[in-house]
Amino acid sequence: MKHPRTQVTDHAVLRYLERVHGIDVEHVRRTIGHRVDHAVDLGACGLTLDGINYKIEGGVVVTVLIASRPDIRTGRKRQGRSRP
Repeated sequence: MKHPRTQVTDHAVLRYLERVHGIDVEHVRRTIGHRVDHAVDLGACGLTLDGINYKIEGGVVVTVLIASRPDIRTGRKRQGRSRP
């Protein structure tokens, strides 16, 4: 599918999901917050839980990724950090 010529903001996408599809975005926000609260309390910069990666910066969840999905930009599996 071709990209549209018109850009759509994240705000517009969120309102569309809320108002057209009936998704409770604040409930989703609270759910994510509850899942990462303990990791944030410990000062973590990320968390993998139930196959989902939560990226945390300054105590704020900045993105959520499926742990096993390939990188959409390269088509390759994301590389994790090596652990000693």
